[in-house]
Amino acid sequence: METKKSLITPGTVLTNIVLALLSVFFIFPLYWIITGSFKDPIAVNASPPVWFPTEPTLDNYVRLLSNPAMKWLWNSVLLSVVAMALTCLTAAMAGYVLAKKRFVGQKVIFSIMICAMALPKQVILVPLLKEMSALGLHDTLWGVILPTVGWPFGIFLMKQFSETIPTEMLEAARIDGAGETRTFVDIVLPMVKPGLGALAIFTFINSWNDYFLQLIMLNSSRNLTISLGIAKLQAEMSNDFGLIMAGAALAAIPIITVFLMFQKYFTQGIAMGAVKG
Repeated sequence: METKKSLITPGTVLTNIVLALLSVFFIFPLYWIITGSFKDPIAVNASPPVWFPTEPTLDNYVRLLSNPAMKWLWNSVLLSVVAMALTCLTAAMAGYVLAKKRFVGQKVIFSIMICAMALPKQVILVPLLKEMSALGLHDTLWGVILPTVGWPFGIFLMKQFSETIPTEMLEAARIDGAGETRTFVDIVLPMVKPGLGALAIFTFINSWNDYFLQLIMLNSSRNLTISLGIAKLQAEMSNDFGLIMAGAALAAIPIITVFLMFQKYFTQGIAMGAVKG
């Protein structure tokens, strides 16, 4: 039986070349940060630039960790992980209810969610700051976590995935005596897992990189995140590029780790969304 061989066309070659160049273009800043973090001050500021450290050193990381960088990193990880978990849970529940339940005001609530997606975050910062201060949460990690939990985009995303769940399966679960909690845990969550994977990546990166909200909410040094800490180091040591690159490399590790962990579900979520669309 003859098998069809893939033909290499000029268009395919050109596409691969363009993709390779784009990959190098986007990966190079990360490469430059990581290699720069292992260079001494002379190599970092050398002209022409040193593309790879010939005498790598850990001095930048030693000096970085002598600062409260590990505390800043822990704050960022804790903030992002808790926000990711709470956002995924609340968005999955709200999306399921909006997709599969019928109640008065359902369309109104969903319309408000859509409008909230178009609302710039800067518009609500002043009332949000007053609210967190009234609750005693200003200059705490919870003051940054809680405003991100009810993310309208997350609810919208999980609603779209929940609509793909066959109604017959939910009715069969009710006939078998399953309550709402068991139905949600045993049927809904496994079926929307690709959407949760995509939402987990989006939420983690959004919480990790939300510099503006962190800048407004966090003041004391012990509560700073790694993003604020790097900015502080940059202001205090503006010419110490090796130390700054070490901080940036340290800040990139959790994001890369989370993406690799949820990459499978993220790809499935994007593929399912494309097929549905």
